[in-house]
Amino acid sequence: MMDITEIEEQAALDKIKSGKRLDGRDLKKFRDIKVETGVAKKAEGSARVTFGDSKVIVGVKFGVGHPFPDTPDEGILMVNAELGPMASPNFESGPPGKEATELSRVIDRGLRESEALPLEDLCIEEGEEVWKVMVDIHILDHDGNLMDASALGAIAALMEAKIPGYEDGKVLREEKHDFKIRRTPIACTVAKVGDRYIIDPSLVEEEIVDGMVTVTWTEEELCSLQKRGNGGFKKDELIEIFELAREKSDELRKIIE
Repeated sequence: MMDITEIEEQAALDKIKSGKRLDGRDLKKFRDIKVETGVAKKAEGSARVTFGDSKVIVGVKFGVGHPFPDTPDEGILMVNAELGPMASPNFESGPPGKEATELSRVIDRGLRESEALPLEDLCIEEGEEVWKVMVDIHILDHDGNLMDASALGAIAALMEAKIPGYEDGKVLREEKHDFKIRRTPIACTVAKVGDRYIIDPSLVEEEIVDGMVTVTWTEEELCSLQKRGNGGFKKDELIEIFELAREKSDELRKIIE
């Protein structure tokens, strides 16, 4: 967790109660967002995303492997997140910690439950060989809301990805074939502070919120959600959060489309 002083905490709370943020934003406004694709030339697809001072880079690679026994005719999706000490002094090198595991699982769930990837089209030989889609998320700078930034980076990288050729047991990376996703799931995190809701919480704000809900919407439906923090939510609050997340996810979708 980030160490913030009582003065910083109170200042953030006072600002939110007044309908503003420490950085001057309205409660329901994103920071400046930038998305760049094709930033990692060795990857089949890649994207660099910034939300204010939070920065992530996502790479997509394709490999060939054995299918899972219960889905012998479907490809495999794998999402991995790396939170290293260069991004924040609170992150450590080594095996994925709790934050990295949660981050990768939320992104994986949004992609999987939305059925964005045509996994059935990634079967090479049923029960023997299928394509593996590996989505690697690297946090470059942590200033809050890594969930939304990583999810946007993941879908942006997948949208521009090209699948290699495959012949005689060899992956031909010099070949590039279209890989079309079916939907664009977008994650949007809504944080609750007292009786107020805020979008795109900064790192300081994440320390003072009562709770957060990350909601992933496709163009048409809610496909996954993840609650974080100790605070609870009533049914009518969740409905309001879902609708707010849907509205704001449409804003993010326009950026990458």
